[in-house]
Amino acid sequence: MFDDLGAIVVIALFYTAELSFLSLVIAAVLILGLACLNRLGVTRPAAYFLIGVPLWLAVLKSGVHATLAGVVLAMFIPLRVPEKSLSSHAPESLLRHLEHTLHPWVAFCILPVFAFANAGVSLVDLSITDMFHAVPLGIVTGLFLGNQIGVLAMCWFAVRLGIASPPEGVGWWELYGTALLCGIGITMSLFIASLAFEQGGTAYLGLERFGILIGSFVSGLFGYVVLRVVLGNRAKAT
Repeated sequence: MFDDLGAIVVIALFYTAELSFLSLVIAAVLILGLACLNRLGVTRPAAYFLIGVPLWLAVLKSGVHATLAGVVLAMFIPLRVPEKSLSSHAPESLLRHLEHTLHPWVAFCILPVFAFANAGVSLVDLSITDMFHAVPLGIVTGLFLGNQIGVLAMCWFAVRLGIASPPEGVGWWELYGTALLCGIGITMSLFIASLAFEQGGTAYLGLERFGILIGSFVSGLFGYVVLRVVLGNRAKAT
């Protein structure tokens, strides 16, 4: 989740076209409306969608990437359950309700369609030497090495500084295996790659997508092996 949010911030900072001041003002007014709905404790989804749709259009027309509109909208949907609803049976916040409701659509429809439309790699003109091209090699290195080093290092710093502690029964090898799995990057990696290399035309022949698929596969394979071995040894020891 935080990795995706960071990617969206990168998109907003480095892949923003010319800005439209009028659209930004309209977006700011709509965001203020969302804040008012949140403060008033409005829990009707329609109220947020009525503002969310024009907010998406305003952000799209502003020059800032429209993905930020979804992030902003989600930030203002109430997470807490209203006090008047605390006495009802199994109360659920609006944000969690929408999360659970939209999850099947996102997991089984939106994400597969996105991956199918953006992950297609033609192998016709690719060769083994293409794997050592700077573009796929850099992406594979970033996904496989960059993620595991960054995630594990931040975990180590958090533990050393005393601001966090590993979950009960979880050691550093388990954290390392999880850090390896963090190198699996499909949706946002493809998204940023399409923005970063859209000016390249056919010069890269899909090498950026090739690198993402290879880096994700290697990260997933190594993460699986590490966790399988570590958890298997722990099970035998007990």
